[in-house]
Amino acid sequence: MLIRRVIPCLDVRAGRVVKGTSFVDLRDAGDPVELAALYDREGADEVVFLDITASHEGRGIMEDVVRKTAEVLTIPFMVGGGLRSAEDMRRMLRAGADKVAINTAAVRRPELIREAARLFGSQCVAVAVDARRAGHGRWEVYVHGGRTPTGMDAVAWSAEAAALGAGELLLTSMDEDGREDGYDLPLLRAVTGAVRIPVIASGGAGAPEHLWAAIVEADADAVLAASIFHYRKYSIAAVKEFLAARGVAVRPVEDAHATSR
Repeated sequence: MLIRRVIPCLDVRAGRVVKGTSFVDLRDAGDPVELAALYDREGADEVVFLDITASHEGRGIMEDVVRKTAEVLTIPFMVGGGLRSAEDMRRMLRAGADKVAINTAAVRRPELIREAARLFGSQCVAVAVDARRAGHGRWEVYVHGGRTPTGMDAVAWSAEAAALGAGELLLTSMDEDGREDGYDLPLLRAVTGAVRIPVIASGGAGAPEHLWAAIVEADADAVLAASIFHYRKYSIAAVKEFLAARGVAVRPVEDAHATSR
């Protein structure tokens, strides 16, 4: 049975973890290194670190924060935001990241996905897709931290990214992000039905039931959440216990450190 992953997300701006609603109205949620270490101890399967203003501000990702965060983790660690080239990705992997996520740069030059997969292996390369509803059964891709619409269809772009060599997709519903009303299941179903690589559901988790629905009803390989963990509404362990009790295969918390980075 496929083991499903529970992943806390650290959206970082100016060295601090923040969380907002639909990518705006950001509020402080703590120190990224401390939170990453906490989630590692609590049994998270991975941690995702996103420098959410790097692309918009035209700067590189905060490598020092990445390095410090990676030093405290025993679980896989994905880094995204402001990565514009294969060399940028190489630096993050050398700084301690296990995976890199690209969004704006991949949209600008899709061939970067193939190049990165060839250099580092598809297992190290994720494509982040930030999508907003654009009519019935259609979602549009946004870049620059959700600030810039592209006119691209999110499902078609997800399929293209997979074909170019992405190892997995980090799919975020901008409409549901931070609202805690549940993931955009139609979007998730459309993308998981269009690709054969793992899809991480993001945007909208407010309760364990929402994570269960993304897995069971939309076939997400992993579920990512921020607010419910950062503000201690639920623990990683509580979510995993809920999922396991309802037939979802998850790695038990006591086994969380059995897999080294």
